[in-house]
Parts: sequence; structure tokens; C-alpha cells
Amino acid sequence: MYKGMHVAVVIPAKDEEEHIGNVLATIPEFVDRVVVVNDGSKDNTAKLVKNADLIQLEGEGVGAAIDAGHQHLLRVLEDDFISVVMAGDGQMDPDDMEGLIEPIICGKAHHVKGERLDRAGKMPVIRRFGTFLLSLLTTLACGQSIRDAQCGYTATCSRVLNSWNWKKSWKGYGYPNWWLMQLSEKGWKIAHSPVKAIYRGQKSGIRLYSFLPKVSLMLLLGLHLRIIRNTLSKPTFPISLVWTTYILAWTYNPLMFICAHIADRVHVTTILEE
Repeated sequence: MYKGMHVAVVIPAKDEEEHIGNVLATIPEFVDRVVVVNDGSKDNTAKLVKNADLIQLEGEGVGAAIDAGHQHLLRVLEDDFISVVMAGDGQMDPDDMEGLIEPIICGKAHHVKGERLDRAGKMPVIRRFGTFLLSLLTTLACGQSIRDAQCGYTATCSRVLNSWNWKKSWKGYGYPNWWLMQLSEKGWKIAHSPVKAIYRGQKSGIRLYSFLPKVSLMLLLGLHLRIIRNTLSKPTFPISLVWTTYILAWTYNPLMFICAHIADRVHVTTILEE
């Protein structure tokens, strides 16, 4: 328990026998419950899980694994709690966990995302490029600044989890982006907390040639739907301009994304000033 609030940790893991033991051993003492979701590992990951609940899946994807962990916690914990997601590969520092949960404890946020401020020079170049691109698209889709969209180190209050539509989710690696879009749409408060970037040469399970197109398309659709919702909710801003930028955005020109975003923000500002 941390400052009167129960804290639980969800660890999605697949073929992490080299790291899972140390990850579990370094979980902070204030954590009340840990659940490891073994997503179809072919090594000894499951056998190395000690002092934690274990859920077995058959390779359904990291998003599905995290969902399963959250839902397990909702079943076994009766009081309000914070669910922290940590990877099973040792790339997340447990010392950063207090900073993640503090905004929720203080009532400033419902969901907190880790932000790897020191990723330059540590994160592989291709990952930095992908993070920049997807953070830009996620910012446009959410309507608020998202600086490190792909960081999976997060904390979420049980109020959000209790209201979540678990039948409508993203099962794969685009999970953080999907969650941010859904949280923004529902009006939940999102905060950011600096976390360390740790890389030890692990190979990423992400296949860029399939991951980037799928997640980018999901974010583009999210952007278009948000523009439509804002326009129809209170069409005080010239509809012709909004729809012009909306149509141009389908050309997939980054400049058009920015134009659509600016038009959308002006529309929102107009509503707020009334």
C-alpha cells in the first residue's frame, strides 16, 4: 500500500526467462499484488514466476495480456487500487514507480504514462524514429500532447478499469495508443511522469513492416473521428474548413495532419470561450 492506496502490478511476459526473475525480485515493497501474464512463452518463463499470480495465455498479444491482468485484479481486489503495467524484459526501473502513481494519489490524473526523457543516445535510432512518428499521430488523435506514446510503463486507477469496455480493445503492440485515444475520448485525465530508458540489447518483438501501417491507420481513423465528433457536437466553427482539412488529411500528407489538428484546436477553443 502506498499512502493509503492499494497498488498492484501487471507484467505481460513472453519468453522472458532471462529477466522475469529479477523483475519480480525488484518490485517495490509497497506493491500489494503482482500478476504475471505469460503470453504463450516457449521457454521457462512461467516456471520462474514466484510470489505472484500467474495467468496463462496462448500468444494473444501484449494488449490482450495486459487486459487479462487488469481484469484479474478487478476480480481479486475489492478496494480501490492503482494498476501499474511493467514489462517483463527489465527495461523499466521499479524506482520510477512512485513517480507514476503519485499523480493518481494526488487526484491530478486517472492514467499516468511514463516518459523516457533520456531516450536519446540510449534508444536505438529506429525506435526513436518510430516513437517520434507515433507520438505525433497519437497527439493528433487524442487532441493533447503525448510525448512518448510507446512507453508501456503506465499507472491506471481502478475507476477507469471498472468502467472500461473490455470487449473493445487492441490486442497487439498498438495497445498504448489505443488506450490513450479511448481515455481522451472519455475525458479521463492523463498525466506524464519521467522514467529511465533501459536497454540491454534485447530484440524487440515488434515487426515494423506490419506494426507501423496498422497503428498509423488506427490513429488516423481516431483523428478523423475526433474531428467529426467535435464538429457535430457544436458546429460553431465553419464546418466547411473542418471538412476540407478532414478530406485533405486522407491524402496522408503530414502537413495536412497538422492543418487538421490546428483547425480542430481552433474549433475547440471557440467552444471553450463561449
